[in-house]
Amino acid sequence: MVTVTPAQDLPATRPRLIATDLDGTLLRDDKSVSDRTVAALAAAEEAGIEVFFVTGRPARWMGVVSDHVHGHGLAICANGAAVVDLHRGREVVHVRELLPPTALSVVKELRTAAPETSFAVERTAGIHYEPLYPQFHLDPGAVVAPVEELLAPALEEDHGPVLKLLAHHTGLTPDDFLDTARTAAGHHAEFTRSSPSALLEISGPGVSKASTLALCCERRNVAPEEVVAFGDMPNDLEMLTWAGTSYAMANSHPAVLAATTHRTAGNEDDGVAAVIERLLDLPSAIRRPGTA
Repeated sequence: MVTVTPAQDLPATRPRLIATDLDGTLLRDDKSVSDRTVAALAAAEEAGIEVFFVTGRPARWMGVVSDHVHGHGLAICANGAAVVDLHRGREVVHVRELLPPTALSVVKELRTAAPETSFAVERTAGIHYEPLYPQFHLDPGAVVAPVEELLAPALEEDHGPVLKLLAHHTGLTPDDFLDTARTAAGHHAEFTRSSPSALLEISGPGVSKASTLALCCERRNVAPEEVVAFGDMPNDLEMLTWAGTSYAMANSHPAVLAATTHRTAGNEDDGVAAVIERLLDLPSAIRRPGTA
């Protein structure tokens, strides 16, 4: 049974901006956006509340929500490394790159700390990976080569700057791999994870969902206390603690549940929509029977 979001868990005043993660948060497990959620997002924008999708996904994987951002049309992708205009063909309009020399330093440290690590490099135009890295079925045009070649300057002209480095390990648990990597190379870059497997996402120093969201809010004169955020995985933690009001999904990672004071239903039960409906005091007709 889904727990109804208590009225006292809502912010005292209506927010100016909603920031929501996608996978495991706004999207259902089949990667769809429910009719209820579509209606709630549209109602928020109509009420003058901007909605930002803030995700680890690259721009080319944003087709699942491109039709559901109104107004400004912007989304934050690659864990804060790219700001994308969904109204202009998912064009990357701002990049916070991971410099290749920094990425190479991370590679060196991780190979020492966890020798079975394989790597991939996410650039603005696509992902490329080492032969042992799990292949992406959504990216058939990837270059397959040692990571040193994937980080070489020659690739930048055709494939764009590096957004993030990905590291995969088959012998460690996801959280153990994250702890090991941060201990070994955390002084070089930002480490996080959002996958159920031992897959780490590595961004440039200071780059996160939270820091890029903060930059976007500053340009709009939106204060943190005017933001409501939703998330479920460790790559959402900084954003959830930065926002004035934050909600962990019922299906969240234990670290997210521990770091947030508010809860909502899981992604399969339209937890984001449930909160938006209460924020806007929408009529019960918008809600699916039996849910919050």
